[in-house]
Amino acid sequence: MSDIWQPAWIALALSLKVAGWATLLDIVFGIALGYVLARYRFPGRDMLDALLTLPMVMPPTVLGYYLLVLIGRNGPIGHWLQQQFGINLIFTWQAAVLAAAVVAFPLVLKAARSAFETVDTQLEDAARVLGVSPVGVFLRVTLPLAWRGVLAGTLLAFARSMGEFGATLMVAGSIPGKTQTLSIAVYEAVQAGQDDTANLLVIITSVTCVVVLVLANKLTPNRGL
Repeated sequence: MSDIWQPAWIALALSLKVAGWATLLDIVFGIALGYVLARYRFPGRDMLDALLTLPMVMPPTVLGYYLLVLIGRNGPIGHWLQQQFGINLIFTWQAAVLAAAVVAFPLVLKAARSAFETVDTQLEDAARVLGVSPVGVFLRVTLPLAWRGVLAGTLLAFARSMGEFGATLMVAGSIPGKTQTLSIAVYEAVQAGQDDTANLLVIITSVTCVVVLVLANKLTPNRGL
């Protein structure tokens, strides 16, 4: 039994690590861009929104290919990192983080934008009249009023990152203990005919994602009531 549990816990720990970092990246960029799209009108706004939402509908393997083109050794970003810092992202857990962050990003973006659009702008204007700085208005008025929606999107992004497979496999591979997340470990176990291991990994993944989704549902505002 220990032979089954050990790789499962290692894959779970790595998945939580990857999902955690990916979600943190999505929070930073998702909140910033969600606020911009919710509050400002500018040429190309709809196109920008479409491009940022594209990972939600694009096949993960295609996203993985784009990432390979960008961060591979011959890609513009990958070549620059290799030349300047000696960093190679391909087949590392950091590449898995990047893949998961890209795939899950639209979930945070859409939730943040929707949450910011529900905030009464008159409250923000009142804070400005009282002399609060733009940053202060965002941190003390806008974000506190939108936090439930933002957090719900964040939890959904975390769950999506936990289950990411295609893009992660393309850029990070399947190295046990290093880049083999739960979803990839399930695939490898099935391919090897290790049904007991696959079943255990599936149960762990399912329970983790269900818990996250329940929390997200509890935090989502009931607009219909």
